[in-house]
Amino acid sequence: MSKKFNALLAFSMVFITSMTAGAWSQKGHDTTAAIAEKHLTETTRNAVIELLDGKSPVYWANWLDNASHTPEYAYTKTWHYKNIDKGVKYSEAPLLDSGDIVRALDEQIAILDNPASSREKRQLALKIVIHLLGDIHQPMHTGHATDRGGNNWKVKLFKRDTNLHSVWDNLPDNCHKWSYSEWVEQIDRPTQEEIQNILVGDPNTWCEETYKIGRKVYEQTPENYSVNYDYFTKWAPTVEQQFLRGGLRLADILNTVFDPEYTQKTRAVKR
Repeated sequence: MSKKFNALLAFSMVFITSMTAGAWSQKGHDTTAAIAEKHLTETTRNAVIELLDGKSPVYWANWLDNASHTPEYAYTKTWHYKNIDKGVKYSEAPLLDSGDIVRALDEQIAILDNPASSREKRQLALKIVIHLLGDIHQPMHTGHATDRGGNNWKVKLFKRDTNLHSVWDNLPDNCHKWSYSEWVEQIDRPTQEEIQNILVGDPNTWCEETYKIGRKVYEQTPENYSVNYDYFTKWAPTVEQQFLRGGLRLADILNTVFDPEYTQKTRAVKR
């Protein structure tokens, strides 16, 4: 095998890895935002688009992942998750001084819902809320603090060394080779009763709901577990469920904030 071919192969592997890393983050956030946009009232949609300077929620869905690594927004790094170690009750998990996803959502929704907030603050809050509604439904974002949300939980993917968080980041594309718009088309088909059930609660109860899923993931993916096609098939319904929950809940939050005529019987955020 020539050196030129080896170099090309190495480049290809790096390129593929860079494209697939964080796929839940990319595909999940785009899908969540796109589902939400479908369920916005006309009043809310107009207000959201205006606040986002003509861009859609999907446009900004992944923004915070990059922004959190810049000096300006470094304070948001711990806002993407709420880590809870094994044996610790959800309600008794230690709170980070720098914040977590539940408190961040509560604070940013409050800013959005406050007419006295400046346009600049409301715009930033909207971008953050759009992103965090995706994160709060990713089971590894409620993973153990001791293994960094599954990043240090070693498993194998088709005999290749990896970690549990990475497996779940890439799970959506391993379940379905769909674009985010195809995800929306296929999973955004709930009944009105299902919607009502999904919208019950608030960021804290949704995070606890995801935490319970995360505990099952840990139990059913022990360290050194070999992930294969059966694993993708088994967890695909969970991925679909979490994307749909995130989108519908995001829409409900935004409708409640921006549309005074919104009459959804079960509101995700009480005003």
